[in-house]
Amino acid sequence: MRISRDKINICMARKKMTVQALANAYGVSRTRINVLLNQREVSTVSVGRMASALGVDVTEILENN
Repeated sequence: MRISRDKINICMARKKMTVQALANAYGVSRTRINVLLNQREVSTVSVGRMASALGVDVTEILENN
């Protein structure tokens, strides 16, 4: 699945969340969350965990095709 970095940044901005705060909510280090964010193509489990950490529906962070 492809995640949209722009949409994730928008979600983070709405919640006034830093990358470190997202990493803490996701349960990984800041370095690992950056890898996931830059990877874009991630597993369905990762997308689900990312959406949960942001408190949004999965569809809100997926790239539009």
